[in-house]
Amino acid sequence: MDATGRLQEMICPQHEKLMEIYCRTDQQCICYPCTMDKHKNHDTVSAGAERTEKQRSAQAAVEDSERIFTELIYSIERSRSELKQLIRAKEKAAVSRAEEILERLEQEIDDLRRRDVELEQLSHTDHHIYFLQSFQSLSIPPGSTDSSSITVSSRLSFDDVGKSVSHLREKLEHFCREEVEKIFGRDSHQLTLDLNTAKNNLHLSEGNRVIEYTDTVQPYPDHPDRFGYWDQVLCRESVSGRCYWEVEWSGEGNISVSYKSISRKGQGIECRFGCNYRSWCLSCSESCCLFWHKNKQTKLPGVSSSCRIGVYVDHSAGTLSFYSVSDTMTLIHRVHTTFTQPLYPGFEVNLECKRIKI
Repeated sequence: MDATGRLQEMICPQHEKLMEIYCRTDQQCICYPCTMDKHKNHDTVSAGAERTEKQRSAQAAVEDSERIFTELIYSIERSRSELKQLIRAKEKAAVSRAEEILERLEQEIDDLRRRDVELEQLSHTDHHIYFLQSFQSLSIPPGSTDSSSITVSSRLSFDDVGKSVSHLREKLEHFCREEVEKIFGRDSHQLTLDLNTAKNNLHLSEGNRVIEYTDTVQPYPDHPDRFGYWDQVLCRESVSGRCYWEVEWSGEGNISVSYKSISRKGQGIECRFGCNYRSWCLSCSESCCLFWHKNKQTKLPGVSSSCRIGVYVDHSAGTLSFYSVSDTMTLIHRVHTTFTQPLYPGFEVNLECKRIKI
């Protein structure tokens, strides 16, 4: 079943020929007769050559990113080492000063004890002249350390250092988050829901960007693209290059991408997102995340998501990535495959997943 479906997926639906050519102009796989038809005079290469180029480009981007992050980590490590040395130097200077003062105080204590003994002995002498002469020398106060000038604290404070480092971390995280958002922003895509595909118990609002489940059957006209059983809807816009979009959900989130050729009528798995070779689906709840493809479930242990999901598709590179988006972006799951048709974002909204906004 899967092998047959996979082969059918590689056949041009118009000419019934094997698709072995990639049209860079329209960013899709085509067959040879297509190059003489609606793709005439387009920029085309063999599918193998395009894959090699995309892999080379992706690898170069990965290597550049790794190099830059390695340099950044090295710079942070160097700053950390320098800061650590400064803290140790400050600690060493404070300890040295404390030891110096302690030594002086101990010397003064010894001098005072000696004078105390001598005064005690002098008090018992019967020689008046000796007493007066000795008392005069013992009455001269020794050089003493002014205790009010001692500023060595029993607890060194590095609160300012800690605050500065925390502030630096926040600035770095904010900067990295902004730059990542800029990268995704270049490929961001404005999506709208296709009313002609919506199951008739799904209510669309806010310019066809919000889907809500309802018990009331909507007065939608019959349409061959409408899902007849599953509570699903597709977007009008297709994805054939690089594309990023975000989804807000409540209850549970069932977020997918699908070929337009997915079946619409009936209760079979060929119609439901994630249950066939024509679609991929991420199902999110407060407790866990599940990924579905070809009716196979992949549980993603230790993965939690926010109520906003980011989806990134690189159609040519064959990657599909899901992110949990809050103050930071956390990768939930990534798929590496080969897409042979344009993808359409899709959603399933039911009693568990009551509302989705794109």
